[in-house]
Amino acid sequence: MKFLFVGTNPENTGGATHFVALAQALVEVGHSVNVVAYPGGLIAQELAHSDVRLHGAVFRNAYDLRGYAKVMAAAKQSKPDWLVGNFGKEYWPLIVIGRLLGVPVALFRHRTPPMKRLSGYLLPRLAQRFFAVSNYARQAYLNRGVPAGLVRVLYNPVSLARCRPDARQRGATLLSLGIDDEAIVLGYAGRMHGGKGIFTLLEAATAAMVEESRLHCLWLGDGPEAQDLRARATAGPAAARHHFVGWTHDVSPYYNAMSMLAFPSISPETFGRVSIEAQASGVPVLASNVGGVPETLSPDVTGLLLPPGDAGAWHSAILKMCDASFRRPMAEAARPYVQEHFSTTVIADEFVKILADH
Repeated sequence: MKFLFVGTNPENTGGATHFVALAQALVEVGHSVNVVAYPGGLIAQELAHSDVRLHGAVFRNAYDLRGYAKVMAAAKQSKPDWLVGNFGKEYWPLIVIGRLLGVPVALFRHRTPPMKRLSGYLLPRLAQRFFAVSNYARQAYLNRGVPAGLVRVLYNPVSLARCRPDARQRGATLLSLGIDDEAIVLGYAGRMHGGKGIFTLLEAATAAMVEESRLHCLWLGDGPEAQDLRARATAGPAAARHHFVGWTHDVSPYYNAMSMLAFPSISPETFGRVSIEAQASGVPVLASNVGGVPETLSPDVTGLLLPPGDAGAWHSAILKMCDASFRRPMAEAARPYVQEHFSTTVIADEFVKILADH
C-alpha cells in the first residue's frame, strides 16, 4: 500500500513523534511512504535517514495555497492509496485535496479539547477514517456527539530496536551521570510543569530516598517549572541524588539507566508514549490512573497504577519498587507486553487492517 503523510509542524510534539513512528512502522512492514514535512523540522530530521521519501513544504494555515500546491505535487508524483494527517491545520487541506484527487483521507486527533464546532462536526464525517490514539480520547469525541462508528483507536507504535534493554548502555549512562552501578534509579521523562505531577513525585521520591539510601532520581525534560523543581530538590535532604539532564532529543539511552519510570500526571493525558518506551526497554512503570495513561501498561504485571496527586501512595509504591524481588518480574514482563500491543509491526498491521475494513 502507498501512503502520503502530511505533517508540516516543525515542533517536537507527541503528534510529531507519533507521525514519525507510524511512518517508520509502515515502511518496516513493506509499505511505501512519502512524507510532506517542514524542512529541517523534527519530522524531517527523524526521517532523513529512513526509507521514507521526503518532500519539503509548509502549511502556515488551512488557506496556504503554496502548501496545497506542494501536497498536490507530492500526491501526483507518489500516487498514494491514502493521505494521512496528524495536525489540525492540515485537516481541511487534506479533506479538500483528497476530494480533488479521489484519494481517501485518514486523520489522527491527538488532543481531547474540542475543535471548532463546524470542524468537530464535519471532519470525522468527511474523512474516510478518523482515529483517536486511546480509548480515553475516543470517548471524549463520542461525548461531543461524534458517532461511535466513525472513531477508531490506534495506539502509538514503539520501535523495539530503538528501545530495548542494554546492559552496556546502562553502565555507560550511569557512569556519565556519576551514579553507582548498584543504585536504584527512579526516572521521569517529560515536560516540567505542575500538571505533570512533578511536585507530587518530588515529595514522594524525596521521602523514599530518606528511607532507601540507594535510591536516585533521574529527571529528563524541561519546562516552565523546571527551575523551581530543581531548587526544591537541591534544598531537600537528598540533593546529591537528584540528577537533572534537561531536555534531550533521544531519551532511549536513559531508559536503560532506570530501575523504574514514574508517570505521575495530575492532568489527564491523551496517552503516554514514554510509558511504553520504558517498558520496551524492560523498565516497569509507576503511572497515574488518569486519562489514557492506564492503557499504556498492564496493572500489577508491568507496573502499578496510582492515584494522581497522592504523595503518600506514590511514596509507598516507590519503596515497593525498590525491592528487586518485587520489581524484577514486572521488568521481565514489560517488553513482551509492549511487543504484543505496541510494536511497530502490530500497529502497522492494525492500521492497514482498519483502512481496509469496509
